[in-house]
Amino acid sequence: MDTSRPTRQKRTQRDYTMGFKLQVVAAVEKGDMTYKQAQRIYGIQGRSTVLNWLRKHGKLDWSQSKGRTMPHSPKAKETPAQKIKRLERELEDERL
Repeated sequence: MDTSRPTRQKRTQRDYTMGFKLQVVAAVEKGDMTYKQAQRIYGIQGRSTVLNWLRKHGKLDWSQSKGRTMPHSPKAKETPAQKIKRLERELEDERL
């Protein structure tokens, strides 16, 4: 009895030239395509490969974190009555 299964082709890691990487990064940053479209068009296997190239070789600033939080300030914890009093004081200061 033959229990042969279809053999799966093993995925291999590909090495891309620096010129190719820069070409993809330039196309994405110019707005010609999204990083996912570039991945599909150029046949890039890894999900985050193009994103990594954008971070390493792109001209955009990726140093900021994804989540932006509001700065902690005492104004955020004010009650409505306290806010009214503060604004009235600020208005009075402006009038002077």
